Amino acid sequence: MATHGILLVGVGNPYRQDDGAGIAVVRRLRPLLQEQVECVECTGDLTALMDIWHGYEQVVVIDAMHSGRAAGEVIRFDASGRSLPAHVRFSSTHAMGLNETLALAQALNRLPPNLVIYGIEGKHFGEGEGLSAEVAKAVEDVVRYILQELGKGNGDA
Repeated sequence: MATHGILLVGVGNPYRQDDGAGIAVVRRLRPLLQEQVECVECTGDLTALMDIWHGYEQVVVIDAMHSGRAAGEVIRFDASGRSLPAHVRFSSTHAMGLNETLALAQALNRLPPNLVIYGIEGKHFGEGEGLSAEVAKAVEDVVRYILQELGKGNGDA
């Protein structure tokens, strides 16, 4: 049974260029939301998500995608009680990515009651810091979308 409110999880590796998009979103939102929403960065084993989101009523996960879409394109997917469609692929520098983690969580009945995934299509995933211009703009867009979705203002971030 859920006992906590809202959790935002930024997934990625800020040292792999655009793979850090999810982390960048959470870092932008943390000071805006302060103590109203829990903000967490997940840079390691994504199966840890099942423990991180345990007990939360609403979870929003933000991650970079590498699916062939235009760089900076944003998708929003309601993953409450279901896996991601096969055509939605997230970037992963780990053996088990977000798609596989969500499928495992569903099989183990460990998905949160309300789960939304935001994906930002990346451009560069090589070593190095910093986001491409397209992804940096998309990060700001996702910050606004999440603020609006959470009812935390008009999205002027």
